[in-house]
Order: sequence, then structure tokens, then C-alpha cells
Amino acid sequence: MTPEQIKYQSEILANRVRKNFAHLAKRYAKQNIDCFRLFDWDIPEVRAVVDWYAGHLVVGEYVHLQTGPEWLPQMAEAVAEALGVPSYRTHVKRRQTKTEEGPRYSKLASTGERMKVRERDLQFWVNLDDFLDTGLFSDHRDTRVLIGKLAKEKDFLNLYGYTGTFTCAAALGGVKSSVTVDRSATYLKWAEDNLQLNGLLTPQHEMVQSDVTMYLRQAVRYGRRFTLALIDPPSFYKNHDAGVSFDINRDHPELIRQVLKIMAPGSLVFFSTNHQRFEPKLEGLSIKDLVELTPKSIPEDYRNRQVHRCWKMTAL
Repeated sequence: MTPEQIKYQSEILANRVRKNFAHLAKRYAKQNIDCFRLFDWDIPEVRAVVDWYAGHLVVGEYVHLQTGPEWLPQMAEAVAEALGVPSYRTHVKRRQTKTEEGPRYSKLASTGERMKVRERDLQFWVNLDDFLDTGLFSDHRDTRVLIGKLAKEKDFLNLYGYTGTFTCAAALGGVKSSVTVDRSATYLKWAEDNLQLNGLLTPQHEMVQSDVTMYLRQAVRYGRRFTLALIDPPSFYKNHDAGVSFDINRDHPELIRQVLKIMAPGSLVFFSTNHQRFEPKLEGLSIKDLVELTPKSIPEDYRNRQVHRCWKMTAL
């Protein structure tokens, strides 16, 4: 890409981000939300996402061979200048559109620096430098509200729990108990920290470091029962040590079947994926009242109305 092309794209990106910020910032401030998306690959030729994190900018490039190494820094500089954000509060990420062979949450650095951000009645820790993802998926902020409203006196199961943001929403909503399952000790500790940040870290919230398939087998064996569940798996993963692999298109029906074995009759199960070429196969499950919540579950700042897909179902 020529310097002239880069300059042109940086200008149209800066203009769009400035316009979107003016539209969204005051509205979200009234809702006590200080993390939102400012640019979502709105313009096809500008392969970028820009997120606002309480005065910080995270600028990500969907890597394209034609852009070259200078493209992302110049996009970030233009966006920061447009909003008056200093360079030390501007963070850049290079994203792959196809990640079948890579880890879900890549380690990029080791600063260990986290900051607090607010989402309505909750606060979360985010890390804007060390990982490809920051610890908070804002596209699910409205889904968290829904989980919180349904959580009172429920036994909540959060599979692939990541940093526990859904667990926090359920805890705030008054769950009787929760179990958060993730393979990563780092993210489970982060989930505990998020609960503690909100004054919600109590003994009824259990953190389980485990492969989800293994956990579900044990839960069936020990007769565990839940009354509310969220399943939000990665698109792909491999665990060579355990001999486990997962492909969302291939394996989601069996995953849901195993979850349903430990759900009390009449319980609600939410299933979500961010796989852009997901092919749902939800027929023949022991469920009723299957409803796809997409795109109502996606906030207005996400112009990609398929950033995730989400279903609600009732266990028989």
C-alpha cells in the first residue's frame, strides 16, 4: 500500500471515529458504560476495529498482506489525534481472520498492567497490552444484563468462563451458587479478581480449572444439577496433553447434549459463539422454546450484527 493510500485511509478512519464517538460517548456515559466500539470495520477498505476503554484506545488490524507494517501505527496515530488521546493510552493489536491453528487468547506481552472499567452496575479488570483480547467482550454487555435478570436463586454454570464477567453478572443478580469452568488458571484468577472488585467474592462461587468435556463427565458422575447455564466456547482448540480437540461446527450439538444432562428440567441454557461461519445444528436436542437472540443481543456500537450469535433454550 502506498503512503498516499495509507494517509487517505487514516483520514477517513479518523473522521468516522470522531463522528461515532460524538454519537456514543454521552449516551453510554448516562448508562455508566465506559467501554464501547468506535469502529467495526465499518468501511470495507479499512480493515480495523477501534475500541474505547475509559480514555484508552485499542486499535486492531485484521491483518492483510497488502497493508504493510506501517499501516497499523499510522491508523492508531490518526485515531488518537482525532480524539485527543496521548500515545501512551493507545494500544495496537494485529488480528487474524482465520485462527484455526492458533490459541484463543494469545499472549503478546508481560506488562501485568490492568485497569478498572465500568459496565453499568459492574466493574471489570482489563489488560490492554498483554493479550490479543482485553478480558472483556463488550459485545455481550446486553447478554450479561439478561443473565443477571434471570439469576436470582439459580445455580449458575459458566462454561469457558474466561474472566468471569458473566459470573459477576449472575452474582449481582442474586444466584444461589455458581461454577465457572476454564482451562486457564490465569483467567480463573482474573475471574476471582473481578468478583472481588465488585464485592461479590463469596464461597458459593466456585472456580474449576478443567477441560469442559472432562468437567461435564465428572458432573454427570457426581449428580450435579444446575438451573441456569451459559455456554460460550471458542471456535477451535486443541489440548494435546489430554488428547482433546474441539471444532464448534462439528462438536456443538454433543457439547449441548452433555450440558443438558446436568440441567434441571425447565432450566434455561444460553449458547453463544463468535464463529463467523457458524452452522447451527440444534435439532433433536432435549429442549423446548428455542429462541435465537441475535441480533437483539448485540449492542448498537457493533455494526457487525453477526459479531456473535446467541440462543436461549429450555431444558426438558
